[in-house]
Amino acid sequence: MSGARFVGCSLTGAVLRGVDVDGAEIDAPWLLEGDGTLQVNGVDVAPLVDAELDRRFPGRALRRARDPEGLREAWAALEVAWAAAVSRAEGMQPGTVDISVAGEWSFAQTLRHLVMATDTWLGRAVLDLPDPYHALGQPNDEYALDGHDPAVFHETDPSWERVLQVRAERVAMVRDHLATVTAGDLEVPRNNPWAPAYRESTLSCLRTILEEEWEHLRFATRDLDVLDARGTGT
Repeated sequence: MSGARFVGCSLTGAVLRGVDVDGAEIDAPWLLEGDGTLQVNGVDVAPLVDAELDRRFPGRALRRARDPEGLREAWAALEVAWAAAVSRAEGMQPGTVDISVAGEWSFAQTLRHLVMATDTWLGRAVLDLPDPYHALGQPNDEYALDGHDPAVFHETDPSWERVLQVRAERVAMVRDHLATVTAGDLEVPRNNPWAPAYRESTLSCLRTILEEEWEHLRFATRDLDVLDARGTGT
């Protein structure tokens, strides 16, 4: 199995004994949700991973906020972190924002996906807008397979300036909503946009946006590091 690549599959409960995992890489965005564990040589490393990511990304720990003021602080930290990442990407070789690393979304596509995520969890779930999605949004790969119509996302080749404009609008939409949200608002039940039979609190929807933002910042930063190492971004 040396050099094997597993993508989009479940290895829940898998047991590896007497294995050589030198150089192995695991990216499990849902590892830190709920009571997830990952045992390595008898040690649950999930809390260690979580703590290290909090150290690498100042402000990430604030995503656990449960009250309006905490959420406002969490979003402000995210804005600072993303502004630094955008500045870094723009300071690299022209065209860097459109380069895909190992088949992953480019930096620009990542920002477009976050537009779509905001439209889903704030525009659709919380604000109940009749037409929540911007045409520039980047849907997840399973969007059409899950029975949704991707035709709404018809602005498929926007300029970088256009991406930044729409992204800024969505960032402001979250900021403006958080500026007036109350503790009572956070308890209001909403339909889960992907599973309407299930209910989510407004707080849960807003924290999902925070999780999406931090995870995709991690992905984007990882890929910028790869491009820097290659010399592509200099």
